[in-house]
Amino acid sequence: MPRQRHDRRDYLEAQQPAAEPLVPLPNRDASLKLAVLGDFGTGSQAQYQLAEQMVNLHGRFKYELVVLVGDNMYGSQRPQDFKNKFEVPYKPLLDASVKFYASLGNHDAREQRFYKLFNMEGKLYYTINPSPDVRFFMLESTYPVPEQIQWLENELKASSSNWKIVVFHHPLYSSGDRHGSDLLLREVLEPLFVKYNVSVVLNGHDHFYERVKPQKGIVYFVVGSGGQLRVGNIDRRTGITAKGFDTDQAFMAAEIIGDEMYFNAISRRGQTVDSGVLTRRKPTP
Repeated sequence: MPRQRHDRRDYLEAQQPAAEPLVPLPNRDASLKLAVLGDFGTGSQAQYQLAEQMVNLHGRFKYELVVLVGDNMYGSQRPQDFKNKFEVPYKPLLDASVKFYASLGNHDAREQRFYKLFNMEGKLYYTINPSPDVRFFMLESTYPVPEQIQWLENELKASSSNWKIVVFHHPLYSSGDRHGSDLLLREVLEPLFVKYNVSVVLNGHDHFYERVKPQKGIVYFVVGSGGQLRVGNIDRRTGITAKGFDTDQAFMAAEIIGDEMYFNAISRRGQTVDSGVLTRRKPTP
């Protein structure tokens, strides 16, 4: 009998897909290094533990900015909450002059745009250009008013950056059982992303990590497990998941070198749960 159990275990293990090889971050000089964090502002032990992993990574991979995909603060948003849910857990990064750039989620008071450490300068939507070849377009997707959509098209059209990366809260593509893909927002935004050569879109809202299979040449990431987590919430039946992780908190780190972006998703326990490299979209002649 023990032999039979062993044979069955060997058979079941043989049916599991082989683990994908880890693609490390190159950590090159003069590359653009960043982290992505979302749905994080809980003040919980899990948030603090994931923040420690972000600090640990920064010790060997000196990323210079963190883009926030929204829901930066849950519950009350008093000055002491900004301290306990943001300033304390990320103090080592702030002390190292890492800049956090926020977009707002549905749980965020719009007054957050005036909070100095979110670097929004009072704007609900704005762009950042941390290197000559890379521009981030930071949107407010809870109330996507026509003026914002027109602003986005103007900014995308005017930008000559090789890398155009759009950041906002509500995902156009998500396998979340709780929220999932925002089809109305997709109808408005996706044609602009395709037309103006966006390569990567970073979202949150669903409380897990998901890398979506490329859609019309664009790679979408859901990075909504910085503090909140919905265990087992990825619906694998959607068929759009390239890689999903919904069993623990996670953030993402990325490095842009020329036409390539390397990425690692890192869990609260320090495990790299997804990694890879993607190539930017290039205009069709």
